[in-house]
Amino acid sequence: MIASLSIKYPIKIHYFDVDPMNVVWHGNYVRFMEIARTALIAQVGYDYAAMDASGYVWPIVDMRIKYVRPLTLQQAVVIEATLVEYENRIVVDYKFIDHETGKLLTKATTTQVAVKMGSTSMDMVCPADFVNRVKQYLESQACSE
Repeated sequence: MIASLSIKYPIKIHYFDVDPMNVVWHGNYVRFMEIARTALIAQVGYDYAAMDASGYVWPIVDMRIKYVRPLTLQQAVVIEATLVEYENRIVVDYKFIDHETGKLLTKATTTQVAVKMGSTSMDMVCPADFVNRVKQYLESQACSE
């Protein structure tokens, strides 16, 4: 089951993340999601070095963000990132949760596709190296339960 490939990534909102109203500037959500997604994919051993070695780049082709409640200065937040699709593209769902109250603050989704380096054409399936790493990780998790 894909839902087992997820991570909870804690962050604290700093002064440089916020606007004059002490609310996180909207563009910083993208940075927070990148940090959580990188940690998520690293769980299967597919960090940026492995991506380069596989000969693929992974542009984001779709991103959706729903701001439910603002993130504010000094707030402790947990980003739950979950891999929901990996065979034809990488789709990650995110939930920004207030650490103290457990309330949902923001939800988002990113979609990435595989593009062979030196090309501008996206592949219609994810590279076997990535798919195999995810499957091996999921199998190892199922065996440990």
